[in-house]
Amino acid sequence: MKNVLIISLSILINHGIRSQEPKHLVLNELPEKQLNDLISRKMVSGEKGTIGYFTFKKGAEVPWHQHPNEQYSLITQGSVKVYIGKTETLVKAGEVMVIPPNIPHRFIALEDETIDIDFFTPSRMDWINGTDNYFNEGPDKVKEKPWDLKVGQPEVFAKVDHAVGNIAFTPQGEIVYSQHPFFAPETRVSIYNRETKTSRPFPNEAWNTPNRDNDHYFSNVLGIRNDANGIIWILDMGQRNEVTPKIVGWNTRFDTLERIYYLPETALAATSQPNDMVVDTKHGVFIIADEGIGKGGNGEKAALIVVDMATGRTRRLLESTRATLPENVPITIDGQPLQVNGHHLLVGCDGITADENFEWLYFAPLNGTKVYRIRLEELLDEGLAPSELETKVESYASKANNGGLSIDRDGNLYLTDVESHSISVILAKDRSTHKLMDDQRMAWPDGVSFNAVDGYMYVSAAQVHLGAAFNNGTNKAKAPFYIFRFKPLAKGLMGR
Repeated sequence: MKNVLIISLSILINHGIRSQEPKHLVLNELPEKQLNDLISRKMVSGEKGTIGYFTFKKGAEVPWHQHPNEQYSLITQGSVKVYIGKTETLVKAGEVMVIPPNIPHRFIALEDETIDIDFFTPSRMDWINGTDNYFNEGPDKVKEKPWDLKVGQPEVFAKVDHAVGNIAFTPQGEIVYSQHPFFAPETRVSIYNRETKTSRPFPNEAWNTPNRDNDHYFSNVLGIRNDANGIIWILDMGQRNEVTPKIVGWNTRFDTLERIYYLPETALAATSQPNDMVVDTKHGVFIIADEGIGKGGNGEKAALIVVDMATGRTRRLLESTRATLPENVPITIDGQPLQVNGHHLLVGCDGITADENFEWLYFAPLNGTKVYRIRLEELLDEGLAPSELETKVESYASKANNGGLSIDRDGNLYLTDVESHSISVILAKDRSTHKLMDDQRMAWPDGVSFNAVDGYMYVSAAQVHLGAAFNNGTNKAKAPFYIFRFKPLAKGLMGR
């Protein structure tokens, strides 16, 4: 069968080009990748889907993993056992297994020369870019040593001449970041070239240049995330140009606009500042943390905003509740309180992330002593009244005043501690909080994000507290502005 199967679909091997005409490919002429001693794979990817042709030896294992792609697995020779949760299914030649997106699953081949033809939609960006390293993460994989609780020092990855806000990544691992809006930068979003140590506007100059003809430009950006499909999602607060706040999706595979989602007035308060977000591909929603400090706000209208990916419909949730409101815990950095016109800066719901299976949403006000969490199914349950929804929120763990929030696959949370030039971690095993990394150059650590290509978490140092608003009109922030990175205690999660 290997030598005679012919694929004749509108697909191309070259993943950087959109498919315009049918393409005739011969299977035995496709390159074959040896994933490990027992598994090999050929693949074809088009604009909207990927086909994988697997050959398994007996005992071959595709370890537990999940992805945002819908999967159809056709066994044409031999047999496999498929594990989903506690369910075990025998799939023999001539049978098909359909696996919905974001469902953890595992395969074990029962016979030599088992042939499995898998179809995925959308395309498997991790295969295309070679980051599908889960094939070597079986039960015999050596586990990392437990953390000894010693505080480490992060590595300086880059120095730039402007303040960095939040960080995302292309499928190839390139850094895409917001230039911190606190300093009103001319370029709102940049991409960093590690080889030349330079940055340029992302995705291009036009999207970073306001114009009067339309709103296809960035006005005021902090929040930025990537997903497993190669889309960079950019949260534009819209405050500098009085345009409607929006989420802009840029397709890095084809270098084109994917989609725009607008945040209407019904989703916002007068003092809204939509700051960061979770891209939940399982439930098909964006969940935005609204700090409530726009236009001089004091955080009292902080909330979560949910945007439906399919319809664009928005809902404003948990406004002015204990989990979104700032506590009266002033920010003090190097002995100096952070004040504006004699008043302490109090920031509401800020850091936000979700666990591997999108079961729990974790979030916290910047000014506050607690991280909170809620089950995503409950947050998205439109049958719950606001008062009932609030009862579903749990106090999860203690923290210091923090900005960014990320998580690894073991459930450990990583927080940027703006007061102490450090990164802290909340251990999943006992919810205890510890300092993980520190460096005096990490002045106002802000966004923290995981790069699935190199396995590091990246942290910006934005120097926000040195800005003119907090220093009697004098901007004390100065270059270089650092981007740090460190290895998490367990493997991080794409898009977190």
